[in-house]
Amino acid sequence: MNKLILVTNDDSIHSKGIRELVEVAKLFGEVVVVAPDKPQSGMGHAITISEPLRLYPFVGFSNVEAYSCSGTPVDCVKLAVFEVLKRKPDLLLSGINHGENSSTNVLYSGTMSAAIEGAMEGIPSIGFSLADFDADADFHGTKEIAKKIIPSILNNGLSKNTSLNVNVPKLSNEDIKGIKVCTQAHAYWEDKFDSRKDQFGRPYYWLTGEFSDMDQRKDTDLFYLKQGYATVVPTHFDLTNYAAINDLKYLNHEGEF
Repeated sequence: MNKLILVTNDDSIHSKGIRELVEVAKLFGEVVVVAPDKPQSGMGHAITISEPLRLYPFVGFSNVEAYSCSGTPVDCVKLAVFEVLKRKPDLLLSGINHGENSSTNVLYSGTMSAAIEGAMEGIPSIGFSLADFDADADFHGTKEIAKKIIPSILNNGLSKNTSLNVNVPKLSNEDIKGIKVCTQAHAYWEDKFDSRKDQFGRPYYWLTGEFSDMDQRKDTDLFYLKQGYATVVPTHFDLTNYAAINDLKYLNHEGEF
């Protein structure tokens, strides 16, 4: 039986990145696409609960069953698994995202939330991102990285509840030094708001800010991306800080208050 591969993203079904990823995925199995009908970047793990979800057949891919979805990336995964596909996919691929999802960006990323949702459903899942926001970015290097990673995961699988966060630097294929499995950097956005007024004098705000990379460790995704490597961070949805459980034992209580 052919491998069944589900492809989704957060940049919308119309983006160049997902077209490039589908072309790679077709090399390794039967591909079905369920992706948002509009950009959903920064949606994180959001789901739609206040309005109906809609699926429409999409004919933008050659010889590939595809659907556009009115919801978020996570909605796309849920609908694909429970309504579209006839069996659980052997692999879920999300991307290729226009812009990297390294360090704590993974918490906001619709690309990676789709991959994490796949892991929650017991599906080996990979999110691919390129450090280039250009709508017409050159994905050749990222496709070559994907060609190396995808068959390895199909053959070897992933640990339970684990997805892979793959980021590729904005370099030509020839200049990418290799692939590094590494940790997520402890970096974050220093948020600021640009305060403005509309034509009626009412205030509104644009979220801005600068990315602060204070993590100087030499084993992180940001470190290796700067060195010219594609990075692979094993990611899971268990947010428990196990080291802090012992520190907080003083909060344990039995009996009445």
